[in-house]
Amino acid sequence: MKITLPITGMTCAACQARVQRVLEQTPGVESAAVNLLLNQATVAFDPATITPEHLVETVRSTGYGAELPTIGSDARGQEAERDRHVAHEAKNLFVKALVSLVLGLGTMAYSMTAHPNGLALWAVTTFVMLWAGRHFYIRAWQAFRHRAADMNTLIAVGTGAAYLYSVFATVAPEFFLTGGVAPDLYYEAVIVIIALILMGNALEARARRQTGAALRGLTELQPATATVLRDGTEHDLPIGEVRVGDLVLARPGERIAVDGELVSGRSAVDESMLTGESMPVEKGAGSAVFGGTVNGAGAFRYHATTLGEASALGRIVRLLKEAQGTRAPMQRLADRISAVFVPVVLGLAVVTFVVWYLFSADAPLVRAFASSVTVLIIACPCAMGLAVPTAVMVATGRGAELGVLFKGGEALERAGRIDALVLDKTGTVTEGKPSLTDIVPVSSRTEEALLVETASLEALSEHPLAAAIVGAARARGLTLLPVEEFRALPGKGAIGIVSGSVIGVGNARLLEELGLSPGALAPEAVRLAGNGRTPIFVAQDGEVTGLLGVADKVRSTSKEGVAALRALGLDLILLTGDSRRTADAVAAEVGITQVVAEVLPEGKVAEIARLRSTGRVVAMVGDGINDAPALAAADIGIAIGGGADIAAEAGDVVLMRPDLRAAASAIRLSRRTIRIMRQNLFWAFIYNVAGIPIAAGVLYPAFGLLLNPMIASAAMALSSVSVVGNSLRLRRFG
Repeated sequence: MKITLPITGMTCAACQARVQRVLEQTPGVESAAVNLLLNQATVAFDPATITPEHLVETVRSTGYGAELPTIGSDARGQEAERDRHVAHEAKNLFVKALVSLVLGLGTMAYSMTAHPNGLALWAVTTFVMLWAGRHFYIRAWQAFRHRAADMNTLIAVGTGAAYLYSVFATVAPEFFLTGGVAPDLYYEAVIVIIALILMGNALEARARRQTGAALRGLTELQPATATVLRDGTEHDLPIGEVRVGDLVLARPGERIAVDGELVSGRSAVDESMLTGESMPVEKGAGSAVFGGTVNGAGAFRYHATTLGEASALGRIVRLLKEAQGTRAPMQRLADRISAVFVPVVLGLAVVTFVVWYLFSADAPLVRAFASSVTVLIIACPCAMGLAVPTAVMVATGRGAELGVLFKGGEALERAGRIDALVLDKTGTVTEGKPSLTDIVPVSSRTEEALLVETASLEALSEHPLAAAIVGAARARGLTLLPVEEFRALPGKGAIGIVSGSVIGVGNARLLEELGLSPGALAPEAVRLAGNGRTPIFVAQDGEVTGLLGVADKVRSTSKEGVAALRALGLDLILLTGDSRRTADAVAAEVGITQVVAEVLPEGKVAEIARLRSTGRVVAMVGDGINDAPALAAADIGIAIGGGADIAAEAGDVVLMRPDLRAAASAIRLSRRTIRIMRQNLFWAFIYNVAGIPIAAGVLYPAFGLLLNPMIASAAMALSSVSVVGNSLRLRRFG
């Protein structure tokens, strides 16, 4: 069983790591993924061992807030509530930061007067600490009680030490004077440090809110109400009151309320929110319509079929939230460092104090104190914790806007590393809607008799080509015959008894199995295949009685899509069970040079395994149903969906429209995201690796350079904001 718990109080990667570690160590918990950006924990657990209420108490025991998810709230309501919370948090932080900064600058100016009153400075500083910075100290104390440390610990220890030092200098200045040390006050530094950190937190919260813009936009596509026809009367009902089977009215220009099947009227519908394709789709009786899409100039009525999370929009939102809640492999390094970061920084601050106190000839206590406080303030585990998750969140959101769904951070990262791409032919390069083009009976047969026998047998088959033959027979008004002892032969065809005769329908491999040869039909089969059509042989009672030609039109976007994929430096392979000549003709039309044809379903898996054994990172593009084994065998499975079929379980990546250009966009987005992740991690690591030694004073002997704690606090705030800002550049992708 899986549950997602809202979490409050997490401020940095160390907080996230602590909550996740405690959950993972809890008996009955199978896995836990804590997301700092979404402020939630997704926990898989055994309900026979532990309850959701116990999970909430486990999180609360670490010092953070947690609650059970609200029952019955829809995705739109949940996302709106989260957005309101983040917006309120950012506004609250801005107000506190602004007031604190004004008081800090005023305190700084007052400190420069001839005789500043230390008690007045103490009163202002105490007010700021208790009002604006109180949460730093409360959370630091909670962490200490649980034998942990996080960003709040560094801030609380740094500002707390400066505050206590200043209080001691205020009430007992003679202690410092007798030791030859000026009783310096750091009140203004405490206030300004708190103000700058709050300002950084506010900017970070605002930026984090923007990272979820795509998810928020998707949830807002769902209309709040629907016009339902009951007893001949129109009723404007809240979307939650619509029921399956209700007759719903769609007016021109309105968003369609729920998924359904059109029963009367016609219109063109903008489904770009589902597929990324801007061209409207014509709809008539029997057509499927999807909630959140935009109706064109026509009006129509439709029956509601799927609601809530089961709808197309609901499944997109679910997949996107799951993807944004997962962790990319690149995050593991940051997690390992974050787990020990704060204790190491505390140790470095102590070492800094000792070294300065022992070896400084000029005011050693003051130097030691200021440098150790600066080390505590400048260290920033937040930047490391945000480096990868912000990039994943923005990239998956942008992908959804472009019609590409990544099923998690791992899929997003892995897609950028592929160097070989295997393409299925039917439904991927071609439209997947074959039509019967040729009927070639032997001299003793008629076209009608051949088509009736073939269609009767194929009516029991699930193969896409079978549908073309059956459709052609019905279009001619032919009556199909009963079939006995039907047997499908995967990769070959089908056999059954029709009107007392054994009928076989399939490719050349079926003839081989039956011990037959094409005979005089062989040249015609070669001609059909050379024109990109699939030759299908028909045998009756041990004799070949005819040949059918079926064509599957190449998608209009496939040639451009193949060119875009080739421009990415990928090795492209067309993989199909169709005949060599047919496959070669299709490959030549779209610009693919490598073809593997006439393979059985298990042969597709074997070919992908062979490619992987050569050291390549292989992706497979298929329809997500027929190609499920091959998709699962590849390093990355890219499933082509269509409208409602966006949750193809076999794929790591789902293309919401059948367009190879979308596959190229997915790979380009993945590669861009990997670059952003690396930039973020590089900046976060370099900032801390360079900033902490400078704060400790390593440049002082050579250049006389020491960082002021207030400058350190500004740098610390800037580091997190810069990482989030860099990730937000992905919103402009495409």
